[in-house]
Amino acid sequence: MPGYLQLRVEGILIRGLTWSKLLDPDKKGQWWLSRDMAAQTENVVEVARNIDKEVLEAQNMLQLASAMGMNTENRKAIFCIIMTAEDYIDTIEKLLRLDLPAKQDREIIRVLMVCCLHEKHFNKYYTVLASKLCEHDKNHKFTLQYCIWDYFNELESIPLIKSMHLAKFVAEMIACFNLSLGVLKPIDFSNPIVLTNKRIVHFRMLFEYIFECPDNLLSKIFDRIAVSPDLEILRDGIMLFIKEHVVRTNKELASKFKIAKKALKYVQPVLM
Repeated sequence: MPGYLQLRVEGILIRGLTWSKLLDPDKKGQWWLSRDMAAQTENVVEVARNIDKEVLEAQNMLQLASAMGMNTENRKAIFCIIMTAEDYIDTIEKLLRLDLPAKQDREIIRVLMVCCLHEKHFNKYYTVLASKLCEHDKNHKFTLQYCIWDYFNELESIPLIKSMHLAKFVAEMIACFNLSLGVLKPIDFSNPIVLTNKRIVHFRMLFEYIFECPDNLLSKIFDRIAVSPDLEILRDGIMLFIKEHVVRTNKELASKFKIAKKALKYVQPVLM
């Protein structure tokens, strides 16, 4: 059985074509035409002259999927849905129709992140989509957290534009409370060996994006990690990082830093 039938995506439209039509192994003659156009003509020459623009876009979309590492039918289906849907509601409806095998729904968040980081300019569509997916199923939130940690481990090798998009994405997910600052727990902010120049730039951008939030929202963001004893090291590390690498380079953010410290009920450790 073809993979797309197992996924139950044969009826989902991609740029005017059904998935089954697009991936038909026996395609020939008029396979690339929309169903309406193919039904309206029997002349092969006329068919060839009226290639549907939307179908060409669909072909290009599949080529782009392959170029971006979508090397399974699951990932290609998810990619095409995310990239061609009318809006996030349309995307979610189509993604929920996919009959993905056990644990393969994790690919949805992974593909979403790849798409987000490959954009030339940051697109809020991805944070809205990720937020709605996390609200629908908490498993997406767990996948998102691990996916972000994977990208944190790759900060030394990814281009600046991707690092910027990742910082913005994480900041917005924290600001809408789908994630907390606890997602930064794997980062040792007090270790100068860990904090390479690229990591400093990345996390500086992340906190600068967070500091763009209104004061009341900013207070709630930091308040979420104020109580847990398990996050004491993280709290201290965040405060040290913001002081040394955010406020020191941008004095205008000092007022935001005060709000963060107040929310954490942070007291500067006394050196003995």
